[in-house]
Parts: sequence; C-alpha cells; structure tokens
Amino acid sequence: MSQNTLLDGIVVLDTTQVMAGPYCAMMLADMGARVIKVEPPAGDSTRMMAGSRGSDSAAFNAVNRGKSGIVLDLGRPQGLEVFRRLVRSADILVENYRPGVMARLGLDFASLSAENPRLIYASISGYGQTGPDATKGGFDLIAQGVSGIMSVTGEPGGPPVKAGVPLTDLAAGLFALSGILAALHARSKSGRGQHVDTSLVDAGLALSVWEATVYFEGNGIPGPIGSAHRLSAPYQAFRCSDGYFTIGAANDRNFAKVANLLGHSEWNSDPRFSSNTLRVQHRRELAALIEAQTSLDSRDVWLQRCEEAGIPCGPILNYAEALATPQAVAREMTLEVDHPTLGRLRTLGTPVKMSEMPLDPTRRAPMLGEHTDEVLSAAGYSDNEIEQLRAAGAAR
Repeated sequence: MSQNTLLDGIVVLDTTQVMAGPYCAMMLADMGARVIKVEPPAGDSTRMMAGSRGSDSAAFNAVNRGKSGIVLDLGRPQGLEVFRRLVRSADILVENYRPGVMARLGLDFASLSAENPRLIYASISGYGQTGPDATKGGFDLIAQGVSGIMSVTGEPGGPPVKAGVPLTDLAAGLFALSGILAALHARSKSGRGQHVDTSLVDAGLALSVWEATVYFEGNGIPGPIGSAHRLSAPYQAFRCSDGYFTIGAANDRNFAKVANLLGHSEWNSDPRFSSNTLRVQHRRELAALIEAQTSLDSRDVWLQRCEEAGIPCGPILNYAEALATPQAVAREMTLEVDHPTLGRLRTLGTPVKMSEMPLDPTRRAPMLGEHTDEVLSAAGYSDNEIEQLRAAGAAR
C-alpha cells in the first residue's frame, strides 16, 4: 500500500470483537491507519462462526481486513502492562466491552488519557456508557427490538421481523467512525483526544428518522408497512407477472409519469391521489390500482417502460445477482484476496471512493497472533522478553 494514505501515521488499537467495533476499525485500516487488533487467547469469537477452518473464517476476514493481529491476555498483569505500553504511542483505541469492564482493568478513558492525553478513545456498546441500561449486553437483534426497528419491519399484521442486515451493528460502527474522524480533526487544533461513546440502541434510534417524525408530529405510533414509504407514495415494491420490482415516484411529477404510463392520467386529479399527502393516506388503494396494471406484464417489460418514461425504478435482486451487476463490478464492490488457510477468498470492496488517496480494501485479515512478535518488537520488547510473555501466558 502506498505511504500516501488518508490516515498515514495513525496507530489504532482495536480491542473489539464480532461486528460493530471490528467494522469501524477496519474502515480506519482501509483509510491507511495502522490498526493493531488485540485479541484474547481464544481469539475474536467471529473466528469460530459457521464455515470456520481452525481459527480462521470468512466472517472474521469480512470485518478485520488490513489489520495486524496480536494476542494478549488482559487478565494477566503482564498482558495489561504490554497493552498500556502500546496505548502510550497509539492515536486511537476502539473497544466494545460492556461498560465497566475496561474501568475494572484500569483501561478506561480517564486512566489511559492521563498517560496519553492525545488518545482518542472510542467505546461501542449495546446501550451506551450512561443510563439505567448501560451495563446490559447488546446484540444487533436485541437492539433492533429495543430501538423500535423490529416494530416497523415486515407486513402489517405479521410477526416482528428484523432487518435482513445487521443494521444497528453496522450503523454503530459507522457512527463511531464519524466521531473518531471528528475527534482527530479537533485534536489537530487542541492537541488533546477525547472519548467517543456510541451504542447499538442509539444507532437504531438515530436511523429511525421518518418513524420518529411521524410519531413526534402526533400521527400515531408507526407500524410495519411492508416495502412502502411512510411519507411518500407510490414508493414501494409492486407485483408483476413474474415477481416484483420497485417504483420510487416520490413527488407529483413522477406520480404523473406513473399515471400516464399506466393509462390512468385521471389519477392526477383524483381527490384521493392529487397530492403526496393524499396518496400516502390512500396508499393501499393506490397500490392495488397500480398492481392491477403491473401484474399483466413481466418485470423486465415494466423496468424498460419505466426507464423510458423517466420513472425511478429497479429490480429486486438476490445477492448472487446484486454482486454481479455491471455497476457493482465497475465500482469494484467485490474483490478477491489470498488467505493462507481459506485460499482464494472473495470479499466486499469499499463503498468510499477517494480521488487523491484511495482506500485500500485488498489486504486480508490477520491469523490469530500473526503479528505479535512484530508489534511487541516495535514497542521495544526484546526477543527474550517476548518469550517470557509467552511462557507466562500473557501473549501468544
């Protein structure tokens, strides 16, 4: 990787596991930071997810690429001392232990910033560092339920459904990333780091922009509405003769195009549909009328007709299709890397394209303890001291 990177010279200690924290730290690695992933002796639990081979898995690689990997037992005094030495020269620490765990180890923000005032310390937890639920553990499924996301996902009258992707995990990681980058900018002026605190539940609530707006405006408690939009119509999936496709006619101009394409220009003056507010109120009636027409022809026919009419539309693809579209290929959203135990590994590219200093998503994740010697040697430990740490079970 070129030395001329966005975060050249920035050192990150990543003590996180599973998804939200690792994803945040991986993006920092893509941006050129040197990310040192500090794992416990058994390794990040993602290494053991379905499909693992020994201590490696495609799932682990998916959120830990580009990092150096070391193993420290923070439950041993020697392991703690090694970690504290690494912190003294680090710029960023990312952790996702339950609130209170790092403090019991003497590794909380107050303790570590006293030794390294420039340290930016990012905490990602289930509920956040404050509040009555702070000490509860958190997983994406639970956070989607607690934050309200599951209550608005699925079809009306159906059981609770979570979003198909781990929404709160990924969002919390990205919110932490934005806080870290803002803190880096602030540090360039003040010379001091700060504590960045976010959570899965906070992330779920923050993503509920339209749902909260509906509730705050006194329009009742939002419920599930399938693929439809709360504030615009028609904006959802519609049935055709061989499946479904989407139409995003989120304004009067595009609705007029839909009405004209379907041969019902009178809908434009229909008192149920003459404004977006009215169309939202009569969303189900409108969808039934639209599907009465779209169900007569195939998806490809309707996609072509909509595109020719200038109506925003799209197919509903499975992942085999989505990852292979010419657009995804052109945007380099998939790539392959060589892995010592997993072989040729296909993985996702980066969604962020930079004109001057491109991100680098091409490096694999570390094997368990792969860089322990390298990192500890750079921190000033001799070969003999490293062997002593191993013999004591403090490093691996």
